[in-house]
Amino acid sequence: MSTETQLPKTAYQDYFDKAVDYDTYRENFQAEMAQEEQGEYGEYLPQNWSRQSRLDRKLKLDEALLESINNLDKSLNWLVITEHWCGDASQINPLINKVAELSEGIIDLRFIYRDENEELMNAHLTDGRSKSIPILLSFDTDFNLLGTYGPRPDEAQVLVKSLLAKEESYNIPLHTWYAKDKQKAIQSDLQEILAH
Repeated sequence: MSTETQLPKTAYQDYFDKAVDYDTYRENFQAEMAQEEQGEYGEYLPQNWSRQSRLDRKLKLDEALLESINNLDKSLNWLVITEHWCGDASQINPLINKVAELSEGIIDLRFIYRDENEELMNAHLTDGRSKSIPILLSFDTDFNLLGTYGPRPDEAQVLVKSLLAKEESYNIPLHTWYAKDKQKAIQSDLQEILAH
């Protein structure tokens, strides 16, 4: 879904080197919630934290995705462009992390913040114009870009676009969709990413 304007491999490696692991991402999330001034989207943080934490505890992967992880024969570097306030990130990042965890070191996963890394975000806009997140960038060990994923599964993206076209809020319908889907679409999409 994202539009590619690839950066040089050295730039991707620099972004990867300054990005954080999932534990640090969670620590930063908690620290942001504890601040009195949480920025423009602070109201979304508690719900996103709750959603993400629940998925971190309870997430179970489909057999097909587990098989794809077990069949990985090359090391990968995954970089996720994200922010704590993003509702989609709270649904998707725990799953991406679970895949990396179960790869037992084959996937090196890092998270980087959209609003602090404009050049990176602008290289991976959705439909060539939207800074939608999360965006997963999959690289080989030399930082050749192998594929991207995000900001959400296709069916969810269609839903969001249709509501935006009608100038309606999409937050509740989108998370209702996620609740019904039970991460099945995301798992299918990640399986496809692993196949490339």
